[in-house]
Amino acid sequence: MTRIGIDARFYGPIGKGLGRYTQEVVDNIIRISDASPAEEGEDFSYVIFLSPANFDEFVADCPWVKKVKLPCPWYSWSEQLLMPFYLWREKLDLVHFPHFNVPVLTPSKFVVTIHDLILTHFPTVRATTRSRFSYYLKNLFYRVVILTALRRARKIITVSEFTKNDIISQFKVRPEKIVVTYEGVANLAKGRDSLFVSKLDNRETLAQYHIPRDFLLYVGNAYPHKNLEALLRVFAKLHAVRSDLRLVLVGKNDYFYDRLQTSARALNIWQKENINSPVIFPGYVPDAQLEVFYAEARAYIFPSLYEGFGLPPLEAMAKGCPVASSDRASLPEVLGEAALYFNPEDETDMFVKITGLLTDENLRVVLKERGREQAKKYNWWECARETKEIYHQVLTSKKN
Repeated sequence: MTRIGIDARFYGPIGKGLGRYTQEVVDNIIRISDASPAEEGEDFSYVIFLSPANFDEFVADCPWVKKVKLPCPWYSWSEQLLMPFYLWREKLDLVHFPHFNVPVLTPSKFVVTIHDLILTHFPTVRATTRSRFSYYLKNLFYRVVILTALRRARKIITVSEFTKNDIISQFKVRPEKIVVTYEGVANLAKGRDSLFVSKLDNRETLAQYHIPRDFLLYVGNAYPHKNLEALLRVFAKLHAVRSDLRLVLVGKNDYFYDRLQTSARALNIWQKENINSPVIFPGYVPDAQLEVFYAEARAYIFPSLYEGFGLPPLEAMAKGCPVASSDRASLPEVLGEAALYFNPEDETDMFVKITGLLTDENLRVVLKERGREQAKKYNWWECARETKEIYHQVLTSKKN
């Protein structure tokens, strides 16, 4: 039986966006294999490497799936020095790394997913909690690791044509080595009979977070390239003319969100002790409740300067929430004609576009309809099927 290892240390909410990708790919690959285990004569078994923090979260009641607890934190020395031993011990035929942090001494053939080149385009000390010296050392190590991953990988998976072309441009990788598999849009509220159980239920959910009827929404991390400080400045102007409007920024509390709260306080649009502040920081929100946020928001705003894919605005579209988005990087490719675009470095343009989205009901109706159709183009089952096909190609290629 062919043994395939998947590095799932990012699996689940602990890994944020990478966690969503890892969880959906792993879960759907197992579902596909369970539905057709002997497809085209393949005989795969899977070894899923998890961290101590998410080991119990992954459950697979299949004899051909094995869980391994890997005590190697992301981007650590143990990842580079100890993880190769765990991989070697499992006698794997292929390993899939869902992120660039591939151990340089990996003993098996592997494929790697490169989601973006953010650290290449935004090498700034503002994107780290470390000292300046530690940051530069980390950035040097990043380049060594990603260069090794790109050179040694049998196939490179990317999540958009934009990222594929970016890798080719930045690292001179052969185009035929790179395969694009678009991410999918998940049913976040698994276990709920329907998202729209009732408007009353939705309002009760929002009330738990002190969120009123009219609010703009952002979901994701607060890294500098997300451009959220610009969004705060634009929202301060919006709130000056629409005092009932709120801005809800959903993301796990960390150093970057703490810094964003400091900026919001300086703009006089947030106070920690005031539950009625114009800006609301609910922290991490479980998926079932997050669907309610998407469904009830007046608009989803995505001001990012750089994205390899951009999953949250698609999730918003799937729930009928109109989207105003940055026009940079992969976003026009992924969101198509279903978003209202603005220049993320022009705060006047951002203000005008968001104002238009809030006031033009015809535009809102059009974007809601287009958004639902655009979101249907992205399916995690298909992403997993294409990923599994890449495994098959690598394992059967005569070049390997």
